[in-house]
Amino acid sequence: MIRLVGSLRLYPYNMLGCVLIRWKWIPIGKELSLMSNFIFENLFLSVGIDVGADFSWMSIALPNHTFVGKPFKILHSDLNSLAHAVSKIKEAEELYSLESRIFLESTGIYHYPLFCYLRDKGFCVSIINPIITKSSTNMNIRKVHNDRFDSKKAALIGLKPDLKVSLIPSDLALNLRNLSREYYDLMDNRSSYVNKLQGELRMVFPQYLNIFSKVTTNTSLTLLEKYTSPDAFLQASKDEIINSIRSTARFGLTYAFTKYDAIVQAATDASVFGSSVSSNFKRIRLYIRFIRQYDVEVSSLLDDMHQLVNANEGTDFVKQIRLIESFKGAGFLSAVSLMGEIGNFSAFNTPKQLFAYFGLDPAVRQSGKFEGTKISMSKRGSRIARRVIHTMALISISKNKDGSAKNPVLREYYLQKCVSKPKKVALGAIMHKVCNIIFAILRDEKSFEIITPEEHQNNYLKAKCDVAA
Repeated sequence: MIRLVGSLRLYPYNMLGCVLIRWKWIPIGKELSLMSNFIFENLFLSVGIDVGADFSWMSIALPNHTFVGKPFKILHSDLNSLAHAVSKIKEAEELYSLESRIFLESTGIYHYPLFCYLRDKGFCVSIINPIITKSSTNMNIRKVHNDRFDSKKAALIGLKPDLKVSLIPSDLALNLRNLSREYYDLMDNRSSYVNKLQGELRMVFPQYLNIFSKVTTNTSLTLLEKYTSPDAFLQASKDEIINSIRSTARFGLTYAFTKYDAIVQAATDASVFGSSVSSNFKRIRLYIRFIRQYDVEVSSLLDDMHQLVNANEGTDFVKQIRLIESFKGAGFLSAVSLMGEIGNFSAFNTPKQLFAYFGLDPAVRQSGKFEGTKISMSKRGSRIARRVIHTMALISISKNKDGSAKNPVLREYYLQKCVSKPKKVALGAIMHKVCNIIFAILRDEKSFEIITPEEHQNNYLKAKCDVAA
């Protein structure tokens, strides 16, 4: 045991031995003060908090992996409970003359109010990725899993010197992330109601699905709202249906007559092949109302995103959005969604880190002499980011109306991969390329330009020679 004299009290530090055995021993004497200063700079109290929806559990760990007291329950709706948790942390800091660092596991939205509260109180607060905490689950021989144990586990994880914590995005990034995620969530819900609408039509009016390019066009939905059943279309006057088509479509009278004839023929055929009850038509009208409401909300979200970006035009974050927009295949929504998921680009040093963050890295399976051959994406990262990268990859390998490739370099690479690989594997390789391009755009702060591999190699060698000179 080493006893160091403080300004007012004598503090015993049994925990110092677990730190000193990693370093060359410094003799007690004139270097004692230097040794103690070095040790105290690397020692801290680790406060682990297991966050729940309505309450959390907090544990405080010393540098020797022992705990201060028992886990403490924090009620989120009780300000006295929150203040008591703060006082417990400060008491431990004063008792052991060590600063505290607080570690919270990322739990969707529940951890953020507590993170902001503790940060505003002046504490050093960090967010831990749930993957890190789950990898340390079997830290005890006993099979124990409860909130108290999880808070202790978070506190012990916080003591690891090589722990990587998550960076909290700016308010602008957080706002755009929330809006883009809500956009995709609404679009997914809208798609489910479109599928339900098509299912009802396949039962009662199957021929109608082939009349319009999409059953969800404004003209199609207006006609279905007004008439719904095949009998209603047949009983309605010709002028009434044609006027409805002309008022909602941007095409001329010829288009309206063509669609009217197709609708009448489809309604006639539905009397031969098609079965319905009254509830089918009720559900069709209900699904149409839902689809229209989703369209309104989606349009409102896009307007909000445009307003946020325009209001912060001069910021570095918006500049990065504009850089991603320069990529052929990335529109405004894709750029905003991608930067919202990235948050702080400075957290990524290599393209592979960004690739893994998106969950596009391969999940390798190997043990002993066994080598797994069926390797797939880990899909551990952002689902929205993968969705955006997938869309950008599809656009990159597609063609224009005149038959030319939108991105000749990536399309040629895709076709070469398809010779020896399945199409989905080849598309995964394109997604990897797109991710590398996004990283290079943000790193170099330059707009995207299509260059051939040979030009890229020449530019690289030229830059390398300039650095050597």
